Amino acid sequence: MPTTMVRLLVLAAATATVACASAAGSHPAAGSGVAADASRAPTPRYSTDSATPASVRALLSVLADDSMEGRGTATDGGDRAAKFIAEQMKRIGLEPGGDSGYFQRVPLVLRNKRAYALKSFAEFDSLPPAQRRIAVNVVGIVRGARTGSAQTPSPADSVVLIDAHYDHLGIGRAVNGDSIYNGADDDGSGTVAVLEVARAIRRDGPHRRTIIFVATTGEEIGLLGTNWYVAHPWAPIKMMVANLEFEMIGRPDSLAGGAGRAWLTGYERSTMGATFHAAGLAVMPDARPCQHFFTRSDNKAFADAGVPAHTLSTFNLHTDYHRPSDELSKVDFDHMAKVINIGIHAIRMLADGPAPVWLPGGRPKMPDTKPDTVCPRTGRGGG
Repeated sequence: MPTTMVRLLVLAAATATVACASAAGSHPAAGSGVAADASRAPTPRYSTDSATPASVRALLSVLADDSMEGRGTATDGGDRAAKFIAEQMKRIGLEPGGDSGYFQRVPLVLRNKRAYALKSFAEFDSLPPAQRRIAVNVVGIVRGARTGSAQTPSPADSVVLIDAHYDHLGIGRAVNGDSIYNGADDDGSGTVAVLEVARAIRRDGPHRRTIIFVATTGEEIGLLGTNWYVAHPWAPIKMMVANLEFEMIGRPDSLAGGAGRAWLTGYERSTMGATFHAAGLAVMPDARPCQHFFTRSDNKAFADAGVPAHTLSTFNLHTDYHRPSDELSKVDFDHMAKVINIGIHAIRMLADGPAPVWLPGGRPKMPDTKPDTVCPRTGRGGG
């Protein structure tokens, strides 16, 4: 059977598995102790649905499959990943937030086999067709509950943006015979988190604030998708009160306390991390400030625009970073599901509670000059 057909069959089977896992997660398990007279039970404010190892595996097994060819920016594999994410957003019931349905088109130019950002579609149109490339962010919306008046702004007029980058390195230099850089942890894991959080939030019913869910492109080659979104947002950036990104949550980090615990980049810069911690969420400061993780992912573009923006991660400097060995088989799905459930609670707090604010000296300068400690040579990572 042709290789392309095999990959399409694998993708179709995995998509069906995702649908089954999502459906199974929407009902109480048999024997779960649900009271016989359910009418007497209080209605919970939030859905009891949560991420499970099975639901997480079902999504990531598609995104990190060889058929996605490493999800390179403006490649066929990257386009397939974007379509899958859009399908999931539609299944969840998110409102499309792009300029073409769920897709926000990002114009690029191809030079020396590498894609670069353009400032406008007018510039794109002036290029020879052979140099034009289009990548896409995938954007879905859950609108907030309007409680204000024309004179008093509503919390729904403020927004929280949740994101992860779905792109990775595509097909590259072979290592031990493998040339597909699947990026299961970086950042297939974060993309799955965005979808799982969106599913839980959508089922909660309206939150006070509008929540924007974005899977961005081009992070690995310079935050291209995020920078385009900041310049062309669904809602004005001045309305955005917080950004939380999910990046590399597929493996436990012993410095964060092990399985089911996470750390937040730039914890000391705003009130966000301390608010999560005070609420009992297993979120701690980044134990490796010398790695500059706060400045090395998409959250930095939002922080530069003035938004309290951080990344939730459990990256432990594993040696599969940016290698073909960042595979599905290396992911701890029990840990990943627990971290996503932390994220669900965190986003509920951002959607309904006080907006985070920068602490003195925490907001990045342009360029960011906030000092970090000297970093020991413990490896690379992030982004």
